Amino acid sequence: MGRCLLITLLILSSASASALNYAADAVTRLIEYIRIDTINPPGNESRGVDYFAAIFDAAGIAYETAESAPGRGNIWARLDGGRKPALVLLSHIDVVPADPRYWTVPPLAGEVVDGYIYGRGARDMKSLAVVQLQAFLALHASGARLNRDVIFMATADEEAGGAYGAGWLVENRPELFRNVGFLLNEGGGGTRYGEQTVFSIEVTQKVPLWLRVTARGEPGHGSSWRSETAVTRLLRAASRIAETQYPVRVIEPVAAAFSGVAPYQSEEFAEGFADVASVAQDRNFMRLLELKAPWSHALLRDACSVTRLNASDKINVVPPEAYAEVDCRLLPDRDPEAFVRDLEILIGDPRVSVEVLMSFTPAISSTDTELFAAIETLAATHFPGALTISGVTTGFTDSHFFRDLGIVSYGFSPFVSPFGENSGVHGNDERISVENVETGTRFMIELLRRFTSD
Repeated sequence: MGRCLLITLLILSSASASALNYAADAVTRLIEYIRIDTINPPGNESRGVDYFAAIFDAAGIAYETAESAPGRGNIWARLDGGRKPALVLLSHIDVVPADPRYWTVPPLAGEVVDGYIYGRGARDMKSLAVVQLQAFLALHASGARLNRDVIFMATADEEAGGAYGAGWLVENRPELFRNVGFLLNEGGGGTRYGEQTVFSIEVTQKVPLWLRVTARGEPGHGSSWRSETAVTRLLRAASRIAETQYPVRVIEPVAAAFSGVAPYQSEEFAEGFADVASVAQDRNFMRLLELKAPWSHALLRDACSVTRLNASDKINVVPPEAYAEVDCRLLPDRDPEAFVRDLEILIGDPRVSVEVLMSFTPAISSTDTELFAAIETLAATHFPGALTISGVTTGFTDSHFFRDLGIVSYGFSPFVSPFGENSGVHGNDERISVENVETGTRFMIELLRRFTSD
């Protein structure tokens, strides 16, 4: 055996053993991370910052932190490399609330039951954060010469819109994102359809448009009936919003996502998914999709949900104002300002106003990149025969902040779950398998190694 070949084999063997160690440690770290209470509200993400900081201190990695408000911490660390556009590994520290009455284990216990790690954030998204962390640490420990900078970044407030986290960093620390070309975040992942594995890489998302609809009228005593009040005006406006079904539109990323999973759908959907544009105007197909696959249905039209109502704080008082809050999600080809104008026409009442509480800019990341190709190649290696497709999510992530900067941003998790498996994201008994954490860590380590070497 030649000396060079022997050295190469020794290096590969050492790298493989190292990946196994980091993968095993990932399980322990995820359990520890889940047990840190970062429920938003109020967030308290600085607790998570302290956790990461201690790990970076032990590894000898320099880092920076910043609080956008008391307790709303953010942390980032950079591995210096060559001149190629840098890669950001992005995660959010905060998690949504959990009601322990409906869980089989305490939501912040981080318990392992039947091969699954249970806890709020187990999927969204402390598991991916730990996988990114372990891959980042492995890359640092390897001492390899990198062709680009790699940045680990954990931020606050994603679950409430990101104003204290990613959005705050973009506005207040713009220098962090100079020469950043790529970003990996939550939003995609692998699904197993029988023997076939399909990875979806999120490239765009429906645009959130959160609104407050306020009606005004004459106040008075509840015992005196009035045909028009702030409440009756609001109920009429809210009813029009809730009952409106917007026209179907098929944008290219959605068509690609549907066709990618078409072969693995049931007989009633397979043909329609393969060419969704041709059946999208079929009312029967759309109704069936709405009933049986509402998440897929949501990708084919704009939608608004009335989620909050507020009027008088006393039963016998007719209030001067009443308001509803409305969660609208627009396909990324829709202009939010034009949508609001159309909504005002739909309401048709001069005493009802519409206020925008939050809105993002629509953007789509190209799939024609070296990072997308690297994920695609590695997915087929780790999961023989795996397919990789572009995806669209109905929810939103912090990726939109970076797409606005021209940074190619992908939602990608190296986890694979059987089709239809309920992981409890934002619900009860949120969990992820130990196997997913370990295999996902090995996947991410190799992805970083490949993407940062010439």
